[in-house]
Amino acid sequence: MNKAQLVDSIAKKSNLTKADAKKALEAFVETTTETLKDGEKIALVGFGTFGVTKRAARKGRNPQKPNEVIDIPAKNVVKFSVGSELKNAVK
Repeated sequence: MNKAQLVDSIAKKSNLTKADAKKALEAFVETTTETLKDGEKIALVGFGTFGVTKRAARKGRNPQKPNEVIDIPAKNVVKFSVGSELKNAVK
């Protein structure tokens, strides 16, 4: 499902116009992005939890030159933990 299809589905299930559904989806994405940038987590009971974890710096190998060791810098990564209701629904 792509963004346009998701907007259509949200509009149908919530009796919103497509324009309002698109605004709601964009607001959700923007709010989620801002919250995660601030290092906070978002917990949607039954659906799941979005959070940020730190990935430590490490050594790696250059795939084009396997004998060359490269430094991979530390970075923050987004994690998603599935909630029990979603997990059971997908079984």
